[in-house]
Amino acid sequence: MTSDVPQIDLTDPGVSRDPFTAYGRARELAPIARVGAPGFGPMWVVTRHADIRTMLADPRFEIRTDSFMRPDVPEDCLPYMRTMSEMNGTEHLRLRRLAAPAFTARRAADFAPRIASIVEALLDDLPGHGPVDLMTRFARPLPMDVICELVGIPAADRLRWREYGATVVTNVGPAFAAAIPAIIEGAKAAVARRRAEPADDLISDLIQAQEENGDRLSDTELVTLIWHLVMAGQTPTNLIANAVEALLTHPGQLAALRADPGLMPRAVEELIRWCGPALLTIPRYAREDVELCGTPIAKGEAVTASVAAAHRDPRAYTDPDRFDITRPAGQPGHLGFAHGPHFCIGSSLARVQTEVALAALLRRYPGLALAEPAPRAPDPGTWRLSSLTVTL
Repeated sequence: MTSDVPQIDLTDPGVSRDPFTAYGRARELAPIARVGAPGFGPMWVVTRHADIRTMLADPRFEIRTDSFMRPDVPEDCLPYMRTMSEMNGTEHLRLRRLAAPAFTARRAADFAPRIASIVEALLDDLPGHGPVDLMTRFARPLPMDVICELVGIPAADRLRWREYGATVVTNVGPAFAAAIPAIIEGAKAAVARRRAEPADDLISDLIQAQEENGDRLSDTELVTLIWHLVMAGQTPTNLIANAVEALLTHPGQLAALRADPGLMPRAVEELIRWCGPALLTIPRYAREDVELCGTPIAKGEAVTASVAAAHRDPRAYTDPDRFDITRPAGQPGHLGFAHGPHFCIGSSLARVQTEVALAALLRRYPGLALAEPAPRAPDPGTWRLSSLTVTL
């Protein structure tokens, strides 16, 4: 049944080194392929932009606990491990509606001055001379500081939460599992503090909603939602690092952005398409026997989508293999934040954060340049750098 569809081996170094070419070849051969590696898959992978949008919005494909690598955690942590990301239907919608008001485009825009303050403080702490790794000194701590400010994690606890966040963006499974008890305790402590001292943040808003109608959000759900939103808020780390590297290796595009800072919102959209961190979506599982892209998918089979292939799909984009920050806005939107019911709730915050971070870097450092080629981490699911050493 699968011999006539392209096969992608995730252990092939060429796939990790250049996933855009590897998945692009499969895309031009067929709209669906097979992907796998020891301990991962095999599963179906959709390769074309329009088909991916259709699959991600199709309720016959659902996210399950099996969609995630489940860390081995102590038994008392298990009640807090089922997050919104692995829920579907009305259960997922209920929690999403409670969190959504903190992540609207307007709220993100209103939050921009507070993001700018965090950005400037991190840049102030950079050394005045010599090479500096922007990954460890800027791109990694920034999203954690921002999401902690938005959610309501106390400032005194944020260095510890930065360490937790680093385990997420580097995909260190055992380290993340070891940190889970402390992360959950940190979320419990933050909730307890805001019960006693309400403030202008998400935790206070959720506590108020809980107290007004106690059956809407249990204490366990509240703690789970808080730690999950904070950890999920680390997405901009790899986006910002990839964006800086892309601009510094495309001097014409960098010059155009410096000449016209008003291009920044469009530039960020193009950067997400060109070098966004998502390579594969979270797997979905067929709830019934389904036909997808002309291929029968059996009930229970896993299906993912190649964002890398979609973002270079000539059916969706004109001249897709060219990085162009002036790309017309009317072209199909990227899939960097997924699509459908599980579209990233923090997408507006990630966009604003990236815009503010890049604008500050370009304004403060007119001579910003790579000190050495930025090495990529061999990660089949995430397009990310190991480091980003620059001269300021």
